[in-house]
Amino acid sequence: MKRIRIWLREQSLSQQLLTLTFLVVTVFTVFFFVYLSESVNEFVESQMYSMLHRAQNNISFNYSVGMEIDEIAENVDTSITHVFYTKSTRQFTVIGSTLQPELTSHLLQEAEKLTQQGGDRAYTLDRKTYFYSLMQLDDDTVLISLMSDSYRSDFKNMLLNSVINLNVLVVSLLFIFLMLWISSLIHPLNQIRNYIEKVSRGEEAELKLTRRDEIGQVAQALVAMKEELDKQEKIKEEMIQNISHDLKTPIATIKSYGESIKDGIYPYETLEKSVDVIIEHADRLEKKVYSLIMLNKLGYLTDDGNEGDTLDMSEVINKAILSLKVIRPELLITTYLDKIYFHGEEDPWRVVVENLLDNAIRYARSEIVITLDEDEMTIANDGPLLSADRIDKLFKPYEKGTDGKFGLGLSIVYRVCTTYGYRAEAENLNDSVIFRITRPGGLKREKNRRLEGKSRTGRKEGKNREEKHENPDEHDLHQS
Repeated sequence: MKRIRIWLREQSLSQQLLTLTFLVVTVFTVFFFVYLSESVNEFVESQMYSMLHRAQNNISFNYSVGMEIDEIAENVDTSITHVFYTKSTRQFTVIGSTLQPELTSHLLQEAEKLTQQGGDRAYTLDRKTYFYSLMQLDDDTVLISLMSDSYRSDFKNMLLNSVINLNVLVVSLLFIFLMLWISSLIHPLNQIRNYIEKVSRGEEAELKLTRRDEIGQVAQALVAMKEELDKQEKIKEEMIQNISHDLKTPIATIKSYGESIKDGIYPYETLEKSVDVIIEHADRLEKKVYSLIMLNKLGYLTDDGNEGDTLDMSEVINKAILSLKVIRPELLITTYLDKIYFHGEEDPWRVVVENLLDNAIRYARSEIVITLDEDEMTIANDGPLLSADRIDKLFKPYEKGTDGKFGLGLSIVYRVCTTYGYRAEAENLNDSVIFRITRPGGLKREKNRRLEGKSRTGRKEGKNREEKHENPDEHDLHQS
């Protein structure tokens, strides 16, 4: 059976169709001639006995009204042979075709033994079967009506031929219909294959299918995928150019300052100030390289940590706030943190929190609200709202916002969350933007009023207030 499945998988759709049609015809033929043939025989025999009974009833009626046998013989069906047998005189009269002596002797013996109203019999002589029925016309006369199996054979052949012809017609029509249907599948599949081959070779390719079924949906998905890949490739090329330019500037500065200092010249007034410039550009270079390394590293992140929720997320959030609190001193950071445990390792989750905080710090006007409860972690800021188009693309790599640098930060957030089975999303509130990290199976709550109320009262009674100042090169997150 396994070999048959493997063989079928290696065949084309047309070959599979031919194989399927052949199997259907074979099964139907075997069923018809093995099982149905016997049923046809029984049906034909019952019809033959019915004909014999009708003929005997007509003869019995004519006999009861006093008609002579010769008169009766003039009106009988010649396809049926009738034998009138008189028991007292042991004489018989045959109406119809002549009978073989052995057959006649057998019929007369059955008539002699008849003690009831009648009965149906069958007798085989020289490989030929005769079907006959006996009827008691009166106390002394027995009517025997018989037919040979030639009638059965003719009737069966006629029935079989009709069924076979009908079967051939139906199978032919079905085969033509299936061939047309298979052709309608093969042609678009070939178009899709040619399209994929051209795309894989980097050639210009176009795929136009008007189908609305699954094949049409696959074609549309392939076209959309190619457009997205082209777009991502273009964005990557632009990003590489931007990165190259951004890296070139600090490298050139470090090199020129270093050469000048080596020659005893201080480009920026004093030696200390010139070295500070070199250190500043080295820091910029380090942070940009760090973002690229982090994205590449998280691309191979796997969920191989301890099972269950073991990481104290409130502690991770506090550490992240502590490390970034001096970035924008004028910002008010309000936290509402329950002691909640997340699944995963500390380093990736700390990167998530730091990136979301950096994004919030970049766009917030005056306040950031961080909430952690049993369902989710949220970071809201009162910066400008996101456009609908930006929300759809927010977590895609290389998608930069208005003040974004590389467009990698939120992509890193998304990768960590999906790796550990969490969901990352963003939405607009009435006057702020909120990022949500939802726990597996957690219920999403509507927190607009709660967050707005906390943001208004946070300046007076909030706890763990912390402040930050912008550092766009360390965490490149984006928001419209």
